[in-house]
Amino acid sequence: MTEDPFVVHRSLLFTVAYEMLGSSADAEDVLQESWLRWADVDRAQVRDPRAYLVRTVTRQALNRLRTLSRSREEYVGEWLPEPLLTSPDVAEDIELAENVSIAMLTVLETLGPTERAVFVLREVFEVPYGEIAEAVGKSAAAVRQIARRAREHVAARRPRVPVSRSEQQAVVERFLAALRTGRLQELLDVMAPDVVLIADGGGLAGAARAPIHGAALVASMLALPGRAVSAVWLNGAPAGRIEIDGRVAAVSLAVEDGKVTRIHAIANPRKLTRLDEPAELAR
Repeated sequence: MTEDPFVVHRSLLFTVAYEMLGSSADAEDVLQESWLRWADVDRAQVRDPRAYLVRTVTRQALNRLRTLSRSREEYVGEWLPEPLLTSPDVAEDIELAENVSIAMLTVLETLGPTERAVFVLREVFEVPYGEIAEAVGKSAAAVRQIARRAREHVAARRPRVPVSRSEQQAVVERFLAALRTGRLQELLDVMAPDVVLIADGGGLAGAARAPIHGAALVASMLALPGRAVSAVWLNGAPAGRIEIDGRVAAVSLAVEDGKVTRIHAIANPRKLTRLDEPAELAR
C-alpha cells in the first residue's frame, strides 16, 4: 500500500489543495474525493501518476473553491486562511515557506478560482503550461495569459521587502515577549506606526470585524495581562499561540525593517484544529 502513487505523493497533493483553498479541512476533503476517483482508474493507462494526481486534485479543488467563494462572501468579519503547525524544516525551502505563508495565502484569496489554480501550479509547483491547461480546462495560450495576470496581481500585493529568517524570528520573539508582559510601550516599540491588525473570529470568537490600523490603537487592544503566549512555527514561519480564559488564537506576523507591519490573528475555533500535529508539506 505504501507504494501506491497516491500515498507516495500525498504531502504534495495536500499542499496543492491547501494552497488553492487556504483550509486544511477542505484540502483533506478534496484529497478524499480525489482518492475515490484514483481508486477507479486503470493504473496501466496512467503514464505519469504524479502529474495525473496533481490534475485530479486541482480539478476537485477548483470545484470546491468555486463553492467556497460564494460562502466566503457571507462570512462574519474578516476571512483568514487556516493556520498549519509546521516544523522549522519547512522554512529551509524558502519558496515553499513563502508561498504557504498566511500573508501569501491572504493575497491568493484576492484571485479568482482559475487564476489562483494557475498561479499555484505554475509559480509554486512549476507545472508545465500544457498540464495546467488540462487541469483547468483552458488552452495553453490562455493559461499563459492567466499566469501573467495572476503574477502581476500577486506581485502588486505581496510584501515588497524580503526578510531573512533570523530577522523574522528575532522580531516575532520581541513581539511575543511584549504580549506576555502586556506592556503598552514594549508593544509600541516592536510595531511599525502604520501596523494593521486583521482578526478572524468567524462569528464564533471575539474578534474585530474590520482591520484595525495604527500602532497606538493596535497596542491598546493587545496590552492585556493574563495571556499564555508560546512560540510556534505556523505555515513555515515563526509565529505565536495565545491562550486566554481557555480560548486559543494563532498569530502570524509580517515584518519589515525590524518592525511588525501586519498582524493576522485567527481565533475561529474551527480553523485551529491543526495546531497540535505538524502538517507535512511538500513541493
